[in-house]
Amino acid sequence: MKRPPAGAARLDLDGGSLTLTDVLDVAKEARLVGLAAEARARMERSRALVDRLLAEGERIYGVTTGFGRLANVIISGDQQRDLQRNLVRSHSSGFGPMLSDHEVRAVMVLRANALARGHSGCRPEVVDALLALLNLGITPAVPELGSVGASGDLSPLAHIALALIGEGRVSVRGRDAPSAEALADADLEPLVLAEKEGLALINGTQATTGLGALALVRFATLVDLADVSGAVSLEALMGSPDPFRAALHAARPHPGQITSAARLWALLQDSEIRESHREGDARVQDPYSLRCMPQVHGAAREALRYATEIVTREANSTTDNPLVLPDEDLVVSGGNFHAQIVAQALDLVAIAAADLAAISERRLERLLNPDLSGLPAFLTPEPGIRSGFMIAQVAAADALAEMRVLAHPASVDSVPTSAAQEDHVSMGMASARKLRRSVDLLDAVLAIELLCGVQAVEYRRPLRSSPAVESVVSAVRRVVPPLDQDRVLSYDIAAVRRLFFDAPPSFPELPG
Repeated sequence: MKRPPAGAARLDLDGGSLTLTDVLDVAKEARLVGLAAEARARMERSRALVDRLLAEGERIYGVTTGFGRLANVIISGDQQRDLQRNLVRSHSSGFGPMLSDHEVRAVMVLRANALARGHSGCRPEVVDALLALLNLGITPAVPELGSVGASGDLSPLAHIALALIGEGRVSVRGRDAPSAEALADADLEPLVLAEKEGLALINGTQATTGLGALALVRFATLVDLADVSGAVSLEALMGSPDPFRAALHAARPHPGQITSAARLWALLQDSEIRESHREGDARVQDPYSLRCMPQVHGAAREALRYATEIVTREANSTTDNPLVLPDEDLVVSGGNFHAQIVAQALDLVAIAAADLAAISERRLERLLNPDLSGLPAFLTPEPGIRSGFMIAQVAAADALAEMRVLAHPASVDSVPTSAAQEDHVSMGMASARKLRRSVDLLDAVLAIELLCGVQAVEYRRPLRSSPAVESVVSAVRRVVPPLDQDRVLSYDIAAVRRLFFDAPPSFPELPG
């Protein structure tokens, strides 16, 4: 985890203006976070209503009653704080691999922002405690399995709350430690939960939303990269940029399609390779994997746009239960914890990711198949004694096969829980985990296409490609030499993945 640069502006959570870029900055760049004054005032007003209703003996779900099927069990006043602590302990039931520190940090800032909206009935001290852990680099250990996305992401959020009360384990800048020890070392006291505060901490969609937000930010980079890798392949295969003319796409004005077409058109201008086959080419049309890139890549852009809107709205929503409504003088039970809308959006993006990988793999086939490319088989100078990129395509096919399985929506697979009280759930965390894996696999497929596309463009020498494509060739060649004899390709694939994910070349003239 990086430390924030000197003088970096603190992010003050107000419950309504958090962006996915903000989430990424806190998660990976360790941006400092505070609570906005207006949010603190809202939280104090919300808490005052809870305290008054408790004093009046009002019956409130999860405060004076048990949870789920146990909602009819009345909890006496002297047991109500014990109820909150027991809730955190009992719901810390996750298992499997741990979420990464930056994933947990994304969840934490989202939960703090939701509480800052002032509808959860907890004291501002609860958000202060969350933000203290974020700002000090103390990250709760959170298993990735154990949530069905209703009543929110109970188990992952409970593991975060567990650290706040001085139980469970944490990571302190990468070092594993008991929570109580880490809090003491940082001069922090364990949080003593007041009525409703355990419930407020664990009842929400923030684990689904946090993983989804990070996956969407990364997917946005890969959608742009798909245009770049596609342009390189088209040049290597001596395809035509004419299908990317603006007038053609204005006739079917889907914004994502228009953006991808404009980017491809810009990437391919002033190419000697194009000029070499402008006249006398017997082909009337290129294959779909080249000609239909705007339509397929554009569909992914539309899925990304929709999902980003959904997840951004969710990041600035109150998603626990019951809600405290000071303006109405009410505490009301509802279902804002249900992550269906987020789960469906993330499932849609997993479908789009699989299709981006599918069209990339088909371009890869054309690059490596001498019957389709007119180039040496598998782009090696001595096919037969050398295999070239043959098995790199096999690796891409393996990734694609898994992505097609992951494209099955988790959000349709409701499994009723809690003695049928929670009889329809979203499976949102499963959707988020699927998308995280799909994005990682797509990254690898596009890296393999780029490796092969750059090699294939160099087979067209002395002709030069467009300036934009040549800059991609140069960027790849700075980290990977030409494949003139067989070698371990795993290293090459990893190098290209790092290049285009960590520091992608910029194309300032490209639309979008």
